[in-house]
Amino acid sequence: MRLLLLAIASISSATLPAATLEQTIRTAQIKVVKIYGAGGLRQLEAYQSGILISAEGHVLTALSYVLDTDDLAIVLDDGRKWQAELVGSDPVSELAVLKLASDADTFPYFDLQAAARAGVGQRVLALSNLYGIASGDEPVSVLQGVISAVAPLEARRGAFQVNFRGTVYVLDAYANNPGAAGGALVDWQGQLLGVLGKELRSQVTGTWLNYALPVESFAATVDDLIAGRVLQSASTDRLEPDQPLTAEVLGIALVPNILPRTPPYVDTVRRGSPADRVGLRSDDLIVFIAAQPTPSCQVVLEEFARHEQSAAVSISVLRDGSLLEFSLLADADSPHSVSQPIDQP
Repeated sequence: MRLLLLAIASISSATLPAATLEQTIRTAQIKVVKIYGAGGLRQLEAYQSGILISAEGHVLTALSYVLDTDDLAIVLDDGRKWQAELVGSDPVSELAVLKLASDADTFPYFDLQAAARAGVGQRVLALSNLYGIASGDEPVSVLQGVISAVAPLEARRGAFQVNFRGTVYVLDAYANNPGAAGGALVDWQGQLLGVLGKELRSQVTGTWLNYALPVESFAATVDDLIAGRVLQSASTDRLEPDQPLTAEVLGIALVPNILPRTPPYVDTVRRGSPADRVGLRSDDLIVFIAAQPTPSCQVVLEEFARHEQSAAVSISVLRDGSLLEFSLLADADSPHSVSQPIDQP
């Protein structure tokens, strides 16, 4: 709480009248929510932030392990608690859309279509459930900062390079500590500028990054997710294969499947295997198999098992910001393959 008070005191000494600034902050705070879900193991925090983006209760947040639970809870600014379900997610921006379990209530929200843009040197406010300070009806934390750069995101998470290659707002405030991911970046008029990203290290300097994804980089994707304009899961009425395809047969080993929605990164590729021959690599993120979305390791394994080993299967992966497509044939000595960028952010 002292962090919040210090931040507000610092902001109040600036040019805006105190009453106007306080109103701006409160108007923005009520549109930011606290999210509680999976975590608690291996020192993983079980909370993060989100922002309301529709009167019907759609919430935009960071795609993370916190969402890997069927018991996902959203706490509003006034302390009301709601259950939420995952509407959809984008593996490139690593954002997800949730929906509060309410059909009657209406909620204050940020309008993505009315979002503003900012430039280097502009003063901004970062609002989030930083360090889990707010748990009930306490307001979320507010940090004052300045946009120090507008530049492409070149960062990594552990050994993995992030998929997003677009331009982000780089901040001089410590806005990406535990719990902050999914929070709001607003200007001094309370207009939404972007969403606070996850904890990442710079590929260039190795230091922790404080950044936000601009609204224009994901607004269209979020609209598609809410409208249901995404590929649906594969039909369940297909015939069971006589000899199901497996990742092992293709020479693919995924990262350890720790959580229900562990992202399906390729851990290793066996030398000389079908996957190796077509050019799959470690750290590739599998996003589609046979045009079906694969949000987790478990889904990848299940989708492979729906195909015969004797049939070719298409697979799409994200690598260095590009979507690459391959065709794998498990029992062929020289499988034909396609490896070309489909989309370059």
